[in-house]
Amino acid sequence: MIGCSFVVNRKFFGEIGLLDPGMDVYGGENIELGIKVWLCGGSMEVLPCSRVAHIERKKKPYNNNIGFYTKRNALRVAEVWMDDYKWHVYIAWNLPLENPGIDIGDVSERKALRKSLKCKNFQWYLDHVYPEMRRYNNTIAYGELRNNKAKDVCLDQGPQENHTAILYPCHGWGPQLARYTKEGFLHLGALGTTTLLPDTRCLVDTGKSRFPQLLDCDKVKSSLHKRWNFIQHGEMISQKSASPAARRDKGSGQQVQLSTQGRAGQGRGAREAVQHHPPLPSPSLLAAHAQKDPNSHSLEYSARFLFP
Repeated sequence: MIGCSFVVNRKFFGEIGLLDPGMDVYGGENIELGIKVWLCGGSMEVLPCSRVAHIERKKKPYNNNIGFYTKRNALRVAEVWMDDYKWHVYIAWNLPLENPGIDIGDVSERKALRKSLKCKNFQWYLDHVYPEMRRYNNTIAYGELRNNKAKDVCLDQGPQENHTAILYPCHGWGPQLARYTKEGFLHLGALGTTTLLPDTRCLVDTGKSRFPQLLDCDKVKSSLHKRWNFIQHGEMISQKSASPAARRDKGSGQQVQLSTQGRAGQGRGAREAVQHHPPLPSPSLLAAHAQKDPNSHSLEYSARFLFP
C-alpha cells in the first residue's frame, strides 16, 4: 500500500495504534500498517476506480539521508511484526543481525500493543495474505565480495541487460548483495520480493568463458556449473564434479577473470584473479590464495559474509 494515500476507519485505526510514532522522517509506515491491519483483525481493499492522488514536493529536505531512515524504519517493522522472518530485512539491506549499526529505538511498546491485540503471527500473513513472497530460508551466508587486489571494489551484477558480473566501487547496495545457499549457489543482486517476478541470478562458471556469468539458476542445464564450495580458511571452487575430488591436485591452470567498471561506466579487463574466501560468523576480510586446475575453477575474493 502507499503510506500517503489511504482511507481507514478512524476507530479501528486508533485501536491498532495508528502509525508507529517511533519511525523517523520517511519510509516503512506503509509496510507496518499493511502488515498490522491483516494480523490484527482487519483487511485491505484496493479500489481501482478511486480518485486519490499524491503530489510530491519537487525537492525533499531529507533526501540526502533517506537511505538511513528507510533502513531504520524497516528494521522496526521487522523486529515487531515479522517474527522468524525478520532476518529477510537484514539480508535485503546487507546488515548483520547483531549490532547492525542502526539504533531503531525502543520497540517494547509496539510489541506490547501487538500482544494486547492478540494479533496473528507472521506465518499466518504468508499463508493467507502474501503467499507469493519470496522466502530465503536456504541462505547460509550473505554479504559482499571484495576484490583482494583492490579492496575498494566489489563483485557487482553490472547492467541488468548483461550477464557478466563486474567489479565496481563498493557501495553496499542491492547490486552487490551476495547470498550463498545451502545448495551451493552464489546469488548476486537485490532480493526479489515476489515469486511473480524473476529472482536474483546465480554466478555460473559456464566452462566456455574467462568471465563468470550471471544466469537464471533454474535455466542452467548443468547444476555443477552453478554450485560453489566454500572452504573455511580456503578458497571457493566451482564444482565440476559432485564429489570432493574436484578440489584435488590444484595446479597453475588458466584463471577466470572479471571485468572492472569505473564510476563513469568505462570497462577494462582485470589482469589478476579476484579472491573468494569462506563465510565467517562476523564481518571479516581475509587474505588467502587459491589457484584452479582444469577440473575446478576458483575465483579469488575476500568475503564479508554474515550468518542469518
